Amino acid sequence: MPTNVSPEYKKAEAAYRAAREPAERLTHLREMLRTIPKHKGTEHLQGDIKSRIKDLTEELGVGRKAGTRTGPELVIHPEGAGQVALLGPPNCGKSALHERLTGAHSTVGPYPFTTQYPGPGMLEHRDASIQLVDLPAISPEHEVPWIANALQPADGSLLVIDLSHPGCLVEVVQLHDVLAGRKVSLTADWSGADGEDDDPFGVWMPTVIVATKADLIEEPEAELDVFRELTGYDYPTLIVSSVTGEGIDSIGPWLCDHLGVVRVYTKIPGQVIDEGKPYTVRRGQTVHDVALLVHRDIAASLNYARVWGEGSFDGQQVGRDHVVRDGDVIELHT
Repeated sequence: MPTNVSPEYKKAEAAYRAAREPAERLTHLREMLRTIPKHKGTEHLQGDIKSRIKDLTEELGVGRKAGTRTGPELVIHPEGAGQVALLGPPNCGKSALHERLTGAHSTVGPYPFTTQYPGPGMLEHRDASIQLVDLPAISPEHEVPWIANALQPADGSLLVIDLSHPGCLVEVVQLHDVLAGRKVSLTADWSGADGEDDDPFGVWMPTVIVATKADLIEEPEAELDVFRELTGYDYPTLIVSSVTGEGIDSIGPWLCDHLGVVRVYTKIPGQVIDEGKPYTVRRGQTVHDVALLVHRDIAASLNYARVWGEGSFDGQQVGRDHVVRDGDVIELHT
């Protein structure tokens, strides 16, 4: 970040980093451009901001007539307990894995670059839904100029690799180079400890490798060891097969655990527990965060809550700052 920037600029930049919706990011970008000091030291950053404003304006179709078709969505609105992007080189089995996990009918073919636009689907695990977004293959031969914007709302990524393919190692290294050119950095850390640098447009993406097509490899663990040794990539790994189903059931639990998904059920005073879909928050969030999901008016007027769960005795009265645990039942009192 340039030195001597105003508090207004810092506030706009922080809001941009936190925003997940394209329209929100566009609003904050315009505020960044308005408040950034105009001098030679910020010329490069001003150019970056203007370029991103132009890209987002075109992506959102701002200024077009109502009803005008703007083409496929390039940024998927987050839904469910979290959004996870599927990344991979051409023909790695990414779309087949997406279809196996979500039931969404991705375009699957034995030729490269079958997927052209983001394709969302929902992975269900223990009453929680995680949104998986299938993205186009990434390689130097197939530029995806909007990839950084598409990854901005994501909480993490599945890096899908095909260890049975002789060119796998080179393709994955090239994938990293292409993403780095778009200021996207993959990280093995899912704790949130890895953070952003001084570049407001850098995207840090917690990543787990999913080695697919395990049915075609005699010793996938040994192949993974060689892959790690030659590349130096230390991402956590899962071994699966979309054909046989091997390892498929491990992905949902792994993601829920590493995203810190907490399922909270609600109960109206004097009535039975609502056994429908739970509200989902993240590990460390509170009764107030759940109340916000129920209704902002309820959150604003919340007096206390009663909680049933492992961390409380049945019906324990707690305040709005009480940290909820997975499987808790809460009764909100305003």
